[in-house]
Amino acid sequence: MSTEAYFHDGSGTVRFWVQLDQAPIGAMVRKETLHYRYHPLVSNDDPLETYRDNAAEIDSAVRRRAAAGSAEPILLRDADLAPLPGAGTGR
Repeated sequence: MSTEAYFHDGSGTVRFWVQLDQAPIGAMVRKETLHYRYHPLVSNDDPLETYRDNAAEIDSAVRRRAAAGSAEPILLRDADLAPLPGAGTGR
């Protein structure tokens, strides 16, 4: 099984795996979630590149969801990724 992240056109998600204990766990995040979290002012951002640039934070969110009992594959939602400092405050 390949554990290389990729963009799945049919679902509009980046699909990837995070090492948990002794086995990788499958996860995905929608391109819109990546866009609004990391590049809200950009119109042509690449979801796979955005995932790769922020993999440590995104993978941590997967680990939190798994620790809370989420089953594989884990779909990250907007609320799973912390907002940027000052986001929505007009700063």
